[in-house]
Amino acid sequence: MKRFLWLCVVGLVAVCNRCQAQPTGSSWIGGRPDATIDLTRDEGVALVNSQWKFAEAKIVDIESRLAGADLKTTGPVTRTYDIEPKAGAADFDDRAWEAIGPPQPDDRKGGAKLSMVWFRLNVTLPERVGNLDVNGTNVVFETVVDDYAEIWVDGKLDSEIFGQSGGSFVRGWNAPNRVVVARNAQPGQKIQLAILAINGPISAPPSNFVWFRSATLDFYKPVTNSQSSKLQIDRIDPAINEIVSSDTTVEKIASGFAFTEGPVWTAGSNGEAGYLLFSDPNENTIYRLNGDGELFEFRPKSGYTGFDIGRYRQPGSNGLARDREGRLTICEHGNRRITRIEKNGLVTVIADRFEGKRLNSPNDLVYRSDGALFFTDPPFGLPEFGDDPSKELPFSGVYCWKDGRLAVLSRELSGPNGLAFSPDEKYLYVGNWDDHNKVVMRYEIDSQGNTANGKVFFDMTSATGEDAIDGIKVDARGNLFVSGPGGLWVLSSEGRHLGTIRPPEHPHNLAFGGDDGRTLFMTCQTGVYRIRTKVPGATFAMQKTQTFDKGAKQ
Repeated sequence: MKRFLWLCVVGLVAVCNRCQAQPTGSSWIGGRPDATIDLTRDEGVALVNSQWKFAEAKIVDIESRLAGADLKTTGPVTRTYDIEPKAGAADFDDRAWEAIGPPQPDDRKGGAKLSMVWFRLNVTLPERVGNLDVNGTNVVFETVVDDYAEIWVDGKLDSEIFGQSGGSFVRGWNAPNRVVVARNAQPGQKIQLAILAINGPISAPPSNFVWFRSATLDFYKPVTNSQSSKLQIDRIDPAINEIVSSDTTVEKIASGFAFTEGPVWTAGSNGEAGYLLFSDPNENTIYRLNGDGELFEFRPKSGYTGFDIGRYRQPGSNGLARDREGRLTICEHGNRRITRIEKNGLVTVIADRFEGKRLNSPNDLVYRSDGALFFTDPPFGLPEFGDDPSKELPFSGVYCWKDGRLAVLSRELSGPNGLAFSPDEKYLYVGNWDDHNKVVMRYEIDSQGNTANGKVFFDMTSATGEDAIDGIKVDARGNLFVSGPGGLWVLSSEGRHLGTIRPPEHPHNLAFGGDDGRTLFMTCQTGVYRIRTKVPGATFAMQKTQTFDKGAKQ
């Protein structure tokens, strides 16, 4: 019995032991609060008109199925274990539970060794906490449970995000769980909290009990993000005013990275908010950035795990894209391939060779509405770039993958990089990273992926400023946003230079997203920034159908 008890619980715990400084999102709510309600004191519980409830959780034997051919529970019948009651639900009936006073350090619950217990309380926000007017504040529930805790808020256990530790989920040994339970709070607002407290460590259950070290509601006055500033734009053509307003601000929403690249927006579904994924190819990591500034490590070792990884400047993933089913597709520099993450968590290699020779280092990619995938393959991810002895192809190609077949569309560019389609998908734009040939090419393209009449759409070779041509995106009117020398160049569909957007750091890639497709995210070296545009991105309609998130949990 003891053996299967800890086996059934170990899956609950995902503890992160990384101690080094981490990149951060700018909208994190923290520091010293403006007011606090101590929920371990009678007066604190009375102020929110609440009552602590308590019940032990039990491990129960249930019928299940083993993994079938689809890797889901479609195989032979077996026995497994579950936890009862399911007390996280907002409408869970806890009237029969024991009503207890505010939990104290000497109030030990559960049994010794492995045990789990539930606590529930329904909070009603007051009009004032001390001298603070609650109206419009941000509210955080913070608790430290000996030993671990998971927090349900209004019936939700947050999003199941790869790499998440803390918040609603277990963070670590006697570590604080901090959950934002209200933004722009209103007096009288009701919040339902449920805490599953777990004795630990799970693999070596101690001879002690579950107890609270602290439990508070912390209130923070709303503040204007101090990292927002007026956006600098060189307005060359009056048409730029129809794309980006004169009073547009730029906001840094995450910082502390080695080098940011390859952003892709994922629209929300089933009541969940959308989020941004982006690569740090230098650190071999894909990050997830939620709309409220929460940052998580989404996929470590995102592009390479080879023994010689120390030779690489950028071993990790670069460009990211979603297909029509919402599956994440990745340019893996070090592994020199394009992969797709299936909804069951498996990895499909889409392309790693052309005519038997290894690709260079796939850089950026874009899906067409019919599901065909287009990508660029310069040597920039190789340790010695174009001179690397492991380079097998004699050219840097632009490719189309369609119906399982890989075809090369262009061999003419020395450094093909960003690429994007016109809104009607009649043209494919490709940027060239080459200090001596900074051009955007435009190709006519047919339904089979064949190109014709390739020509220079815009030449930036003589322009001064940092870098050559990197990421490209197109808005719904056909305007191009091109990472070029000195900033983000905005070009009309006719090839006129309308203006240059100059965020605080050089933008290397970009993605349209947000609820209406008019938020432009820019990955700018060490930080991620966003601005608002008047025109949505051209691919926003397709992005709104993309809902993949949880990998193997689906």
